[in-house]
Parts: sequence; structure tokens; C-alpha cells
Amino acid sequence: MSDATTLKIAALQAKLNQKLGPEYISQRPGPGGGPKLTYAEGWKIINLANEVFGFNGWSSNVISLTTDFIDFNEESRRYTVGTTAIIRVTLRDGVYHEDIGYGMLENSKSKGGALDKCKKEAVTDGLKRALRNFGNLLGNCLYDKSYTQEVIKIKVPPVCPTKAQISNVLCFTSPNLTKMSYTDVQNSKNQNLISPPLLLPLNPKFLTILTPPFNTR
Repeated sequence: MSDATTLKIAALQAKLNQKLGPEYISQRPGPGGGPKLTYAEGWKIINLANEVFGFNGWSSNVISLTTDFIDFNEESRRYTVGTTAIIRVTLRDGVYHEDIGYGMLENSKSKGGALDKCKKEAVTDGLKRALRNFGNLLGNCLYDKSYTQEVIKIKVPPVCPTKAQISNVLCFTSPNLTKMSYTDVQNSKNQNLISPPLLLPLNPKFLTILTPPFNTR
């Protein structure tokens, strides 16, 4: 192994040893009204993986996706569905980790809708669990109860973009890409725009507004 490779690995390891800041952490009620669960949303972990490994430095594969059960209640006419996914995350050098994810939905009116949600949930859960094997920065720190108990106490101030920050925005209106000023955005009556506009910071110099048919989830 060359010195350059050794230094690169050491630098990557140093990044992965860092723990998530409070802005990456969310909470939700536990099953059956139990203690709150601390977690990181899937899109945040994916963004971190892109920053750490590079957008072309890692990939994920669905090794298996299994529907465990589909229960139909004759009285309520609703479905309860559970699915399991095994996900593999592979780095550019061939190193990989696999883990299992699970998705479940109760009392769904639609069988297809329940399967759709459960499969996506299982894949996202498996992806997060596979990524956390690479280190604290990608979610492994969330399994340290002493850490989570302290980090959730830290209040994160809301992000409020200034007019200067969004004086130059890119407005995605299908099919054309046009520029709009802050005032134009505020006064726009274009029905294609999300109201209020969804602003996602991509660069200190500008923000983007996602509009249909772009997926905002």
C-alpha cells in the first residue's frame, strides 16, 4: 500500500469517526407509545455518504426484497403488510457491508399502496443500517445511548435564509429553466410553483426551488 493510499484511508477514517451533530438527528414516538426513538432521516445519511465517499464513490444494491405477510381484515376491509430487504453498500475499492431493513404498515385501505410504502421503507432502513457499519458519521453513533441522551438536548436554531442569500434563485418550471429574483418568487402567481416555495440550499450563492413534476420527498 502506497503512502498516498495510507493517508487517504486515514483521512477517511477520521471523518467516519466523527459523530452526527444535532441538526442530523430526529425523534419519533416508539411502538405502542413507548420511549421515543432517535434516528437520522434517510436523505440526510445519503447526503453525508455523498460528501464522505463522493457521489461516484459508493453504490447500493438490493440483494433481496421479501414480502413477509399481507393480512386482510374482513371487518375493517384493511390491509396490514410487512416486508424485509437486504441491502449492500459497496465502496469504489470493493469494500462493502450488508444489512437488513424492515417496513410495515397497518390498516391500509390499499394493498398496492401498503406494499409500495413498505418496500420503500424496508430499502431505506436497510440502506441506513448498511451505511452505519462504516462508522459513527453515517449513523452508528445513534446506537450509543449515552451520546443520544446528550445530543437531543441541544437546540438547533431554524434556518432562515436572508433576502441576500436568495436574491438569485433557479426556478425549475417545466419545461424551461428560468431565473427569478427574490421579489419575483414572493409575488409569483405561477401555479406550477409550490406555495410556499420549497427552498433547498445547494450553494451559498443560490437556492433552488423544486416544482412539479420534481419529487420533493
